[in-house]
Amino acid sequence: MTADGTAHSGGRTGTLTARPAGRHALLVELPDAERTAAFHAEVLRRRAAGALPPVEEIVPGARTVLLDGVPDPEALARRIAGWEVPPVTDDTGDVVEIPVRYDGPDLADVAALWGVGPEEVGTLHGSHTYRVAFCGFAPGFGYLTGLPPHLHVPRRSTPRTRVPAGAVALAGPYSAVYPRATPGGWQLIGTMPDPRPLWDPARERAALLTPGTRVRFVTAGDATATGDATAGPGTTTGGTAAAGAGPEAGA
Repeated sequence: MTADGTAHSGGRTGTLTARPAGRHALLVELPDAERTAAFHAEVLRRRAAGALPPVEEIVPGARTVLLDGVPDPEALARRIAGWEVPPVTDDTGDVVEIPVRYDGPDLADVAALWGVGPEEVGTLHGSHTYRVAFCGFAPGFGYLTGLPPHLHVPRRSTPRTRVPAGAVALAGPYSAVYPRATPGGWQLIGTMPDPRPLWDPARERAALLTPGTRVRFVTAGDATATGDATAGPGTTTGGTAAAGAGPEAGA
């Protein structure tokens, strides 16, 4: 613990830095998205087990986890420095299926970057299971990790002034679905036919895609609704987000 209250760890999370952020918050910095996801999962596990001091909010980012509403940030930083944090396993977390029509305007460009035909992009994209690493940019916008490094693509050199709601997009290591029409610079490869389940303020958990949720993309028409995804994560395992529906920060 340094004079400013910063704690460092070199344990199973790799290099971890925990520093006070104001009087009642702690910002934990990690070296990459994988270890950030593992640390976030460990915080949630310890809180559920009653082994975490009082924390009002837990907010993951690309390489950070903010713990807000902490009575004694320095004491918590010291405890965190000694944690053993196991990696996140692929079979943990709720699963949401997102139906997609692979008809995006950047489909041919992405296919060229991948070295495949446009008709193969959907097969490749849908062959992986993704996980919501963090949320931001717009309400209901989740940054999904899980795309292999050889399929990472750059953002567009010129962002669009308007990306429609439901656009399925790629940028760097992330996949995402735009929950509403906004400007954006990601590569658009498809369309979610009905994006309304992504953000519903009337639902107990307004965002369908919350940190830790696993996501599968399925070709529209192939999704099988075996759960009510519009009820929010926790009831979505095996369900589709269409059921019941009437790289950096930025997108």
